[in-house]
Amino acid sequence: MVSTRVADLHGSPVRAMLAAAQQPGVISFAGGLPAPDSFADLNFPPPPTDMLQYGPTEGEPALRAALAAELASIGLDCPAERILVLTGSQQGIDLVAKLMVDAGTPVAVEAPAYLAALQVFRFFGARLQILDRAVPLAGASPRPALAYVTPTFQNPSGHCWTAAERGALAAACDAGDTVLFEDDPYRDLVYDPCERTPVCARLTRASWIYQGSFSKTMAPGLRLGFLAASADLFPHLVNLKQAADLHSNRLSQFYALNYLSDPDRPRRLRDLVARYRHRRDRFAESLQRHFADLADWTVPAGGLFFWATLKSGADTAVLLDRARGENVLFTPGEHFLDASRRPCASLRLNFSHAEEAAADRGLEILARLVRQAAI
Repeated sequence: MVSTRVADLHGSPVRAMLAAAQQPGVISFAGGLPAPDSFADLNFPPPPTDMLQYGPTEGEPALRAALAAELASIGLDCPAERILVLTGSQQGIDLVAKLMVDAGTPVAVEAPAYLAALQVFRFFGARLQILDRAVPLAGASPRPALAYVTPTFQNPSGHCWTAAERGALAAACDAGDTVLFEDDPYRDLVYDPCERTPVCARLTRASWIYQGSFSKTMAPGLRLGFLAASADLFPHLVNLKQAADLHSNRLSQFYALNYLSDPDRPRRLRDLVARYRHRRDRFAESLQRHFADLADWTVPAGGLFFWATLKSGADTAVLLDRARGENVLFTPGEHFLDASRRPCASLRLNFSHAEEAAADRGLEILARLVRQAAI
């Protein structure tokens, strides 16, 4: 007999579409895939042979020290001794859920929220509560044990929380002893001025976990992320990591340290941001051209996604079924919401992966299908 939890375990809709996205002629807005040409100038020396040996669970000391310096530069003072290298930031979500969530544990999330986090929290039996940015955790009953947020270029909405919203959440967590779990994989992909200081940096007493990723600015194939945590939580996360995979790939850590240490890194990041800003702007123009009368959206100040809502209120899961037949993929909004909130008229559109001409053609096809459905 398998665990009763497996009844609530479902495959990721985005992962299921990745295989289809590899087929010739398919235009995919579904996943958060970096542009293929963003890897072109990643050239690192061969790793030393001692990197082939087992390593420390917490991660390579030099990499953790470099990450501590990075965090200090953005306002989060955390020593290297409280930084844990992860096998992708998705592992961080799994570890935190194992640490914090039992059946019925109240967990506050945004609406919409990152679909893979919702998948993990549901698997462990969390009772999800919707977090209001204006008055976070106000009136929540029972008080959530954990609040999971992606305040900087949120996935999927692209929203970037204001300083006031960040301060309000920090104050609410401090007042109610709610553990804050801040996921921050997109912070370096910033195209317009906005507030990006971590919410965790504003806490005065609440426990916290902050995590980041190398997938969006370096390479997702390395499967490498990291987390930092308050002193009371960190030892437990290390023990959970030991039980999961002993340690993350040391070769990937070697490449990540070289990336962080590279004197050319600022130039490379500027070029990457400029490339994505250009794609965002062209994508916004295509949306305006094809969807001006069909949907509402906000141009994101950073990240990789547009979140559009059809004015007709049509179910975007039905739209996806039709779009598949014309080799166009996207992620329906229902996957980012509480399971009971269906159907959904919103859709998440990734702008970083498809070439500009293909993206325009894909949006033209989607707009035609929306109009046909309204006839």
